[in-house]
Amino acid sequence: MSIPDSIERVLELAHPPEKVWAALTTAEGLGGWFGSRAEINDLRPGGEARVWWNQQDGHTLAIQVVEPPRRFAYTWAIDGLPTGDPRRTRVEFTLESTGTGTRLTVRETGFARMPEDLAIAYEDHTTGWRTELTELAEYLDAAS
Repeated sequence: MSIPDSIERVLELAHPPEKVWAALTTAEGLGGWFGSRAEINDLRPGGEARVWWNQQDGHTLAIQVVEPPRRFAYTWAIDGLPTGDPRRTRVEFTLESTGTGTRLTVRETGFARMPEDLAIAYEDHTTGWRTELTELAEYLDAAS
């Protein structure tokens, strides 16, 4: 059985793109819903961010695209691959103004390159995005 290559979620948010952008691209915003803490060292293509979930080791995000307030993308390693393995998935956020808020599309790709024994990573990320995007909506609503 092959692993599907991508996960895509679309979320309608009652907040302007600039507010959603800040939640995705600032340490305060990102740490408020994605993990328990975040650092953004250099918000530009080639820069890095880091996120932590409680006491776990941080995950490095290699920033690929920064087009305020429309597109933000990064790559990150999949748990279970050896340190230094070049295979990564790419996460891209696309923001579209709807007149009543923002349509946020999140797409993570690159799972098909993973070994079969890491099929669980696809399932974990599918569940994870459902949880994390619910937390994003709650974070934005609470900040209103």
